[in-house]
Amino acid sequence: MRAQGLNLAMAVGLLVAIVLSLFVGEVALSGEQYRQAFQDLASAPGEILWQVRAPRALAAALTGGALGLAGAILQGLLRNPLADPGVLGVSATAAFMAALVIVSGLALVPGAVETAAWIGALACGGGLALFTARVREPEALILFGVAMSSFFGAATALVFNLSPSPIATAEVLAWLMGSVEARSWLDSLWAAPALFLALFLAMRAAPGLKMLTLGEVAAEASGLRMGRLKMAAILGASLATGAAVALAGVIGFVGLAAPHLVRRLAREDPARLLIPSSLAGALILVAADVLARLVPTDQELKLGVFTALIGAPLFALIAWRAARSWRT
Repeated sequence: MRAQGLNLAMAVGLLVAIVLSLFVGEVALSGEQYRQAFQDLASAPGEILWQVRAPRALAAALTGGALGLAGAILQGLLRNPLADPGVLGVSATAAFMAALVIVSGLALVPGAVETAAWIGALACGGGLALFTARVREPEALILFGVAMSSFFGAATALVFNLSPSPIATAEVLAWLMGSVEARSWLDSLWAAPALFLALFLAMRAAPGLKMLTLGEVAAEASGLRMGRLKMAAILGASLATGAAVALAGVIGFVGLAAPHLVRRLAREDPARLLIPSSLAGALILVAADVLARLVPTDQELKLGVFTALIGAPLFALIAWRAARSWRT
């Protein structure tokens, strides 16, 4: 499928999911109330539609788009279908910084949590970039990322354990479970610039990611500057992940699943995979948010929990297929 057609198909699917999300919520609106919501934005139905459901759908789309983009970048850079922002520790580092800000009481400062998440993600990205400058093997980078993820996951648990306030503890727990509930237009506005910068860096890295399919040695012989490519790719993935964590907390497996959803349609081209993966990630998360709201439970399922329940079996399936291909 051509890139334009694939992007259009993903965009249409995303638009349908967003429209559907406007009709799903705790409060059922009648046809007359929807008409009132469109005619009078300040009415009660208008507040529900435009100040609760629409910002939530946008937050889910931006978060999923950021994670899908980050996953496609890392899978292309490492040439590994199991690469994911969560596996490489970027999500864990961003979550640790956000948790630290929440427990310290600085979360009341506008933008403090978001900025902390970006700093954590970029710090992890910088560490990964320095590591790749010294070690060429992609497998070693994955192992280093797993170590980072384990360490900062434990550090976040320590912050959670030592929190002096039950309220702060509950806020950190909610953050770690991941959710786009009660997000506002301003929350998405905070995350959007980082996502667009990540997209810019991804587009700069796209030609290099395509050359990498020839192998690192052949790509360098063809004139590819690996240092610049790795820096742009890792910083782009880190910014996108930081934006996602800042907006919705820790949500796993979307960055892993989204590229696989469109990989064959993009003809296995890492450069052509970037935009469709971002759109697929947005579609997955908006749809998951709608489904999580439809599950008949006393309390609404957290989005991160819902994606983990679906994503963990998918991760096992991808790993099994990868193991079969390695044996052959």
